[in-house]
Amino acid sequence: MDIAERRPVAGDRRLGYDGQLDTCAGLPASTVRPDPQFPSLPFVTASYTAQTDQADVKGRYAFVSLGCPKNLVDSERMLGLLQLDGYRLVDDPREADFAVVNTCGFIEEARQESFAAIDEMLQLKRDGALRGVIVSGCLAERQQESLLAERPEIDQLVGVFGREQVTRVADRLIGGLTEQRAVFQPAPTHPLPDTSRLRITPKHFAFLKISEGCDRLCTFCAIPKMRGKHATKPIEEVVAEARELAADGVRELVIVAQDTPYYGIDLYGEPRLAELLRQLEEVDGLDWIRLMYFYPMYVSDELIETIAASERIVPYLDMPLQHVNDQLLRRMQRRVNRSETEELLEKLRRSIPDLVLRTTFITGFPGESDQQFEELIEFVRQQQFERLGVFTYSLEPDTPAAKLSPHLPEEVKAERRERLMAEQQEIAFDWNLAQVGRQLDVLIDSAVPGESSAWIGRSFADAPDVDGVVYVTDSRGENGSHGPRLSPGRLVRCEIVAHRDYDLIGVVCGEPR
Repeated sequence: MDIAERRPVAGDRRLGYDGQLDTCAGLPASTVRPDPQFPSLPFVTASYTAQTDQADVKGRYAFVSLGCPKNLVDSERMLGLLQLDGYRLVDDPREADFAVVNTCGFIEEARQESFAAIDEMLQLKRDGALRGVIVSGCLAERQQESLLAERPEIDQLVGVFGREQVTRVADRLIGGLTEQRAVFQPAPTHPLPDTSRLRITPKHFAFLKISEGCDRLCTFCAIPKMRGKHATKPIEEVVAEARELAADGVRELVIVAQDTPYYGIDLYGEPRLAELLRQLEEVDGLDWIRLMYFYPMYVSDELIETIAASERIVPYLDMPLQHVNDQLLRRMQRRVNRSETEELLEKLRRSIPDLVLRTTFITGFPGESDQQFEELIEFVRQQQFERLGVFTYSLEPDTPAAKLSPHLPEEVKAERRERLMAEQQEIAFDWNLAQVGRQLDVLIDSAVPGESSAWIGRSFADAPDVDGVVYVTDSRGENGSHGPRLSPGRLVRCEIVAHRDYDLIGVVCGEPR
């Protein structure tokens, strides 16, 4: 049996060229429950949560979480606050008093998905199945009162930095109070706390947000308008959150921010990511620390040496580059050029053994010529990135890039994307073929449905949700009366025996731990 047949082959699963993840990022299938009536919506399931006693329930709610891992952390914080305040999460919105839709507003495709989720919840309200709908997150922050004007049936809006008020908003909705329908607050100079989260990722991995906002001002990106300027979370607070997560069973910590190497500059006057990582390495219970959103600036020798010397920081970096042509990089206002990027990539490869690099590129940015696109193709061939996503440029009306010219036809953007992805596919498949015969540690995420000795996991080279997986078979299967030897959250040594497109297939060759 080819167990890889059980999962559709997919390429890169990203949907956002700042390094944003797909609109269901961080919500694996085991932690969201697609309702047959609403198949497109990732409802947060109540099965992972310790629920409020029936006698203490103030109200019942359903929750839809969209957007990147930073937004996922916001969702988990709001879920935690609602539970602590006496609200009960339910799987089915038709059994809820109200629904919360935590939205993404980054690019047009993400906004349309957010609008669709809002509209489906509003239809339930019209049908009498829901008393109210709360809309939160980046779309609410970006559109503010205009969203209420377009969809007046929305009961409450909560901006990105109003999330700490979600219980008061729920109280007003349940109490029938309508005099204040929006909570928007300015971006704080100190990031909001992310403790006491009701986590909706599997128990063994979690996202850890180390800062908020961004100072980059890339011309295609509206994130600073929604999430404000960069604000570093103090080292001691990040470490305390990591300890809380590790105590809750987390083995893999995925570090997220808008710009991770920039960490510390606003608070300490210098980059402090290396110091933070050294302290995170000391947190008991963690096995893997994974770095995402690794912008190609402020990458010091100290930081590289810290990553290279670590036994817990996996040799994997997610570094969104967006393009390589110097003229386009200036138009994007990326503040780096091709030669600096090549020098950094060479230093990283030389210094960090077995490094896996993930990056993203934009095709069809305003003014991109055929020659500039061919330069990008040549660069990808040269660098041989193990993981790569390609996205067509999305025109955002309130960004500087919207005023640039000429804007390319959508068919040109799409054709270039397909060409670049075809080039990358061959590179990715060749890399997978080279893994056959290697022994790799695999973190088990879930069982293959209907199989007693087949599992789905990830190696150090696979970030949750966005990369391929490792299908694992265990020839020993059952462990006597104790059931299967493997379970989600176990680490096990596997020999890679085959590959299928973007995924690997391995056989257990060590004892689970």
